Amino acid sequence: MNRILLEKLYRWKDRSDRKPLLLKGVRQSGKTYLLKEFGKEAYSDVAYFNFEGNEHLHKCFEQDLDPRRIATELGVFRRGSITPGKTLIILDEIQFCNRALTSLKYFCEDAPEYHVVCAGSLLGIALSKPLSFPVGKVDLLTLRPMSFYEFVLAYQEKEMLEYLSGLDAHVKMPEVFTGKLMEHLRNYFIVGGMPEVVAKWIETKDIPEVERVQQRILDSYELDFAKHAPVSDIPKLNLIWRSIPDQLARENGKFIFSHAKPGARAKDLEDALEWLISAGMVYKIPRIEKPFVPLSAYADPHYFKLYATDVGLLRKMARLSADAIYQGPETYKEFKGALAENFALTELLNAGGDMPFYWKSRNMAEVDFVTQWNNRIVPIEVKSGTNRTARSLAEYRKRFSPEISVKVSLGNLETGIVMNIPLYLIWKIGDYIGK
Repeated sequence: MNRILLEKLYRWKDRSDRKPLLLKGVRQSGKTYLLKEFGKEAYSDVAYFNFEGNEHLHKCFEQDLDPRRIATELGVFRRGSITPGKTLIILDEIQFCNRALTSLKYFCEDAPEYHVVCAGSLLGIALSKPLSFPVGKVDLLTLRPMSFYEFVLAYQEKEMLEYLSGLDAHVKMPEVFTGKLMEHLRNYFIVGGMPEVVAKWIETKDIPEVERVQQRILDSYELDFAKHAPVSDIPKLNLIWRSIPDQLARENGKFIFSHAKPGARAKDLEDALEWLISAGMVYKIPRIEKPFVPLSAYADPHYFKLYATDVGLLRKMARLSADAIYQGPETYKEFKGALAENFALTELLNAGGDMPFYWKSRNMAEVDFVTQWNNRIVPIEVKSGTNRTARSLAEYRKRFSPEISVKVSLGNLETGIVMNIPLYLIWKIGDYIGK
């Protein structure tokens, strides 16, 4: 699987001020695979170590945190010496060894000649002991599930994507591509971006096989609740996690704790919610009433929406059949908006945008996302079809006169003060806004 983040790994390798790299991400997002592929391509030797369940490996870090001693012992452990600059050291599941996490500070300060990369789940790193995280001594990257661009790239559509990448912002999408992109978009709504699921789809084109892998990932997430969370929080985690599809399908999408558990209040479940956010399993989008810089200063923490990290897993959790996706949004009217919004959010994040907010006025006008992009505050309204009207966006524009506004839909590209970007081209939003 070709991942765009690979380019950033090459830039990290060549930097003169390179620090040990920590690659974070939700479980099953492909961190280990990406680092191994990077090692094979960019280095003459790869030394791979996995801390999960490997007590002998942990002992290399028990004596002291001298990086050169550790590198020597790791070489003995693997029965092959580690050469600075030529060997890539991969420390996988580093969250299982707090002393290894702390040692990155000393690799940075005392032995920068060693090239060290680490992989860890967002949750495990967030739960690391207070003194173990080497603040300021590591470079950080986050790997998310595969974007729509990467999904299409997996179909060997490199030439089409290169053409689209170079397409001028004022040129409408040629019809020769729209049908193919719509087909890929429907498939992406079904499959999502978890690399193992995408690989199974590319290999088999078999929906039951795809859903079997998706269910296995969902089951592994719930097993993580039992592995990492306090026992008292496990039932609450399950309640919140399983309620996300239903909450998003509601008319305004606002997360309501009592819908996850009748009679529950925020104070009863908010610890469990923060656990899910730290694990990278959900995205929390707060409401703002005024779109001014900094946006976070105008956020209301009591009003927010929750989205899943992957649209394919969301569809599976909602028990929405693949047939419904293929037949068109008319067959799943209650959920089509939620699915489109979740897709748009993950694409915005993969395109390099900050975590957005949503805007809602007192008279019920609502804009799905408000984000800061290139020093502009940009409102983004998402439509699941070709609907040309955007009443909430019009109300927002009337009140705040933004420099540029975006409507995302299945309609063709239209530039101007109010820009329409097709759902399957959100990955180009930075180019469109910049130009």
